[in-house]
Amino acid sequence: MKARVKWIEGMAFVGETESGHAVVMDGPADIGGRNLGPRPMEMLLLGTGACSSVDVVSILKKSRQDVTDCWVELDADRAATEPKVFTRIHMHFVVVGKGLKPEVVERAVKLSAEKYCSASIMLGKSAEVTHDFEVREG
Repeated sequence: MKARVKWIEGMAFVGETESGHAVVMDGPADIGGRNLGPRPMEMLLLGTGACSSVDVVSILKKSRQDVTDCWVELDADRAATEPKVFTRIHMHFVVVGKGLKPEVVERAVKLSAEKYCSASIMLGKSAEVTHDFEVREG
């Protein structure tokens, strides 16, 4: 996997992926940014949530669950001093569908957390990463 991050101006950068996608990242005004995009650490958190969500939805679909919606709410803490690594990340999955089996959703979340999500497993080397879920009919 390859990517490129190029400085635009101030504290704004554009990241370009090997798959041809781009995203602007920026810092707050107090460090010279203009708030043009998410902070790099926010991108890391978003990527982790997306990585795990892909796993959960994929596993549920393979398990023939009728999933109609899924999102993950992430709540993270960072160290107070440099390097301000994540110290705690909690991932709360909300899975919506018709006749979903909670035990199947639980299994999907657990498999993502313990086996498939390289992002959350990697971050788990320095942060406490926890997961829970709720199932909603719809």
